[in-house]
Amino acid sequence: MGKFKVVHYINQFFAGIGGEEKADHRPEVREEVLGPGLALKAGFKDEAEIVATIICGDSYFGENIEEAKKEVLEMVKKYNPDLFIAGPAFNAGRYGVACGTIADAVQNELGIPSLTAMYEENPGADMFKKSVYIVSTKDSAAGMRDAVKKIVPLALKLVKGEEIGSPDEEGYLSRGIRKNFFTDKRGSERAVDMLIKKLKGEEFETEFPMPDFDRVPPNPAVKDITKATIAIVTSGGAVPKGNPDHIESSSAQKYGKYDIEGINDLTPENGETAHGGYDPVYANEDLDRVIPVDVLRDLEREGKIGKLHRYYYSTVGNGTAVANAKKFGEAIGKDLKEAGVDAVILTST
Repeated sequence: MGKFKVVHYINQFFAGIGGEEKADHRPEVREEVLGPGLALKAGFKDEAEIVATIICGDSYFGENIEEAKKEVLEMVKKYNPDLFIAGPAFNAGRYGVACGTIADAVQNELGIPSLTAMYEENPGADMFKKSVYIVSTKDSAAGMRDAVKKIVPLALKLVKGEEIGSPDEEGYLSRGIRKNFFTDKRGSERAVDMLIKKLKGEEFETEFPMPDFDRVPPNPAVKDITKATIAIVTSGGAVPKGNPDHIESSSAQKYGKYDIEGINDLTPENGETAHGGYDPVYANEDLDRVIPVDVLRDLEREGKIGKLHRYYYSTVGNGTAVANAKKFGEAIGKDLKEAGVDAVILTST
């Protein structure tokens, strides 16, 4: 049997085309090995070869997801590969989302084994780890060698149809899948052994790790709302007319900060929603339905609140990864604190 055929997907940076100034690069395919593909080629030795490299700019993919996905799928189909690899993306958010999106599409729509690789806090990891094998990497390209060492053996197992071991054994992010296995000790004995180790302060490994949820204690109530500065923050996609910052309709990579000084009412002429997860008709007719600027202006005039903060902050919650949401929240919170804001009204959809 000959070598397995591999198609490799990378962004404009790893292709050597350019950085952010070239992030709008449209999809193209080259029948050569580029960037991280050189390390993958060395790792595959005589078992697999990269027959084509597909390149797409991160901004182009993020702002034209369906169109870009369709273009890339057509390119992949042309080579009829045995395996598809995207990345590694490390901690590059837009790149990670693109890698996860296209690996998932190639796997599900073309039936070709696929995998990608990225840092565990990459937004793409949170979005796709349950549907695609994602090799866990370090947070920067300095971890390329380590990433390739894990990508190559897992990729070969996938393409050969061999049994895939646990995340710890193979180096991929946990997919939340449980499998039955046989062991010498009953569950009750294993549980008691773990309990004894825990009581002694010794190390032990649980057989059923629980999800880690953040707990955010609520702040005390505002003492005097009539003197408070109130800000609006939304995940409902509220933006000025024309969406000047190009906030993504799904899987947001950024948030916007918008000046509402002197604006008492939001209308179809000065506002709209960028959100792609709900029917925008009523929001576009009156954006106050998403962020209540008109009502807060009334309360401001009536002296029931101190004042409405000059800026509102907006992003899209639709498909946005938890890691990105946390990053947005931290940045917005810091800005609001520095501005002396006392309380926030957070709206969604």
